Amino acid sequence: MTLEELKEPALVRGPIGASSKWDSDWRLRLVESLEILVHQLWEAGITEVFINGSFVEDKDHPSDIDGYFVCSREELLNGPLVQKLNLFDKHKVWTWDPQSRIGHPASPKRQLPMWHWYRVELYPHWGQGSGIRDKFGNELEFPAAFRISRRDDCPKGIVKIVEVKNDPQ
Repeated sequence: MTLEELKEPALVRGPIGASSKWDSDWRLRLVESLEILVHQLWEAGITEVFINGSFVEDKDHPSDIDGYFVCSREELLNGPLVQKLNLFDKHKVWTWDPQSRIGHPASPKRQLPMWHWYRVELYPHWGQGSGIRDKFGNELEFPAAFRISRRDDCPKGIVKIVEVKNDPQ
């Protein structure tokens, strides 16, 4: 989906027959925050961005949007990717250092700066484990981890964010 398409469907406005508790305003705010970060990734040359979490499920008021983007290990560890991303972001939120995590009353766990400013968590993926385990205890890579509901271990879809390319004609 494009970012504009993401603002329109059931993910923001709610499915047909959604409860009166469906928080469309909050969900739109989450998408607008996601939009800021995705544009920064695109500016840095990252083109594959995926989202998931309770935002893409039927939760009335998801606490955030979870996602990942595809990059090479070298690009992240040996290259200027984090520095480049932080040049684009006025809050300098691009880090995954565990020491940068701080608590928040709205969350039972310590969160990254990205979550505090945007309520979005986007993680780099180059083929490493996600820290999420399946029902057998095996660590999953992000694509596999995002395709299973953590509530009931049922398969589910994910959303790939695609950039609209302007046609030069």
